[in-house]
Amino acid sequence: MRQGVVWAAFCLWVLVCPLLPVSSRSSRSLVRIGLKKRPLDLNNMRTARIAGMQGKIGDGVMSRYHGLDDPDGEFVSLKNYLDAQYFGEIGIGTPPQNFTVVFDTGSSNLWVPSSKCYFSIACFFHHKYKAKQSSTYSKIGRPGEIHYGSGSISGFFSQDNVEVGSLIVKDQVFIEATREGSLTFALAKFDGIMGLGFQGISVGNATPVWSTMLQQGLLHEELFSFWLNRNPNAEEGGEIVFGGVDKRHYRGKHTFVPVTQAGYWQFEMGDFLIANQTTGICEGGCSAIVDSGTSLIAGPTLVVTQINHAIGAEGIVSMECKEVVSQYGNMMWDLLVSGVLPSKVCSQIGLCMSGHNIHLGMAFFVIISRVMVQKLPWLETENVIWCSPGIRTVVGNEKMESVDELGDIVFCNACQMIAVWIQSQLKQMKTKDKVLRYVTELCGSLPSPMGESVIDCASVVSMPNITFTIGDRAFDLTPDQYILKTGDGSTTVCLSGFTALDVPPPKGPLWILGEIFMGVYHTVFDFGDLKIGFAEAL
Repeated sequence: MRQGVVWAAFCLWVLVCPLLPVSSRSSRSLVRIGLKKRPLDLNNMRTARIAGMQGKIGDGVMSRYHGLDDPDGEFVSLKNYLDAQYFGEIGIGTPPQNFTVVFDTGSSNLWVPSSKCYFSIACFFHHKYKAKQSSTYSKIGRPGEIHYGSGSISGFFSQDNVEVGSLIVKDQVFIEATREGSLTFALAKFDGIMGLGFQGISVGNATPVWSTMLQQGLLHEELFSFWLNRNPNAEEGGEIVFGGVDKRHYRGKHTFVPVTQAGYWQFEMGDFLIANQTTGICEGGCSAIVDSGTSLIAGPTLVVTQINHAIGAEGIVSMECKEVVSQYGNMMWDLLVSGVLPSKVCSQIGLCMSGHNIHLGMAFFVIISRVMVQKLPWLETENVIWCSPGIRTVVGNEKMESVDELGDIVFCNACQMIAVWIQSQLKQMKTKDKVLRYVTELCGSLPSPMGESVIDCASVVSMPNITFTIGDRAFDLTPDQYILKTGDGSTTVCLSGFTALDVPPPKGPLWILGEIFMGVYHTVFDFGDLKIGFAEAL
């Protein structure tokens, strides 16, 4: 009898359960967005670099972040998206109008081309949003503009529903771009950008799509995760999961580190090693940003030069750098051995003003500007702005204060780089002759002003591992992982996955970890607990 009652109760539960209301929390689930991957195109990369050179030397390098070189600057991402290889699809409006976008953790705005974009070439090659065809469109009309390293987009803010996978994000504010002033966007394989950064760096303080998802209770967990497929032959390019993680895409546990500044997804990184040897640059910590909108890995010129030397990448021969080693190398060695700090050495030998700490990247850009005029004659015009932080520019009739002053800056900065290099070698107990010879070789490995450094493909097997220290754990990149290959057979070209980016203190030194790093390590962006996690990707 008792068993019969239990059985009847169970049958009743089975019949009634599907009719009960489901809580909002249980109805929320993982939202998966498949990503497409396009092959790396060397010509596109170089075109983007040249476009950046027209604006200012250094912005052609893969990615620049406005505000990081100015303590009081506004946080607006200045990027070069032509390097980006991974894209996904979203819909805007009712019925949805589909757009291919870069899901970018290094910016926060959503923008797509507008049907009112009449005079930009880029708009003729991409899908355009048509407000009149959407029943859920709401007019805002406030102007908006985003500046990039190789151009800018401008337009006006609008509001409409945005479809992301199976989710409908209601009343999302975005920018309809009516002008795309860059060759980069004309050549790009995507229509627009969907930023996944924090609202603090959003132009116009617009709420990012990701934040709107959370506000509307659309996700089970306040996090999203990236898996980027590095297999060049795979049909599936990767996947973003909103609201959780897919355990099929990683091995082991994630190492989490706290977000140190909620603008970009920024955290504190530890020591950086080449072939298990410290470079000495980040022993006391460096800031790092995880950026899915960037293909390469960017870091301080001091370190990228050492990487170039270790992997045999071709760079620029800096006569100023070599001259400092030749004339002052022995004196610098003696001072460092006696315990003088690298930051004080150059003022003591008279190459820098006492107490004057000049931006280390400045010398690099001053030196390469001369090479760029030789390689790109069209740059030598009155209207070109040769610009680096702390250096007077030449625009129209404005002139440098003096040629001697420029020379002093170059030698001072070369000296500061050399002092750091010698100090890092001293820690490895190497002899003076060997260290000075090594530093002279580094002078010939300064990164290319065009951003990419070409290497011999046959030497990849003998290259060292590169190691990032994150949360007291070593994250290795093997040569096969940090070397990019483009072309086939005899036309294959191998490129270093590292490029130079110099950000002065207090916001620097800074690393930008782009798709190369994220392809090796599955990445979790935890908005709820403000942390970032990395685990070996599968």
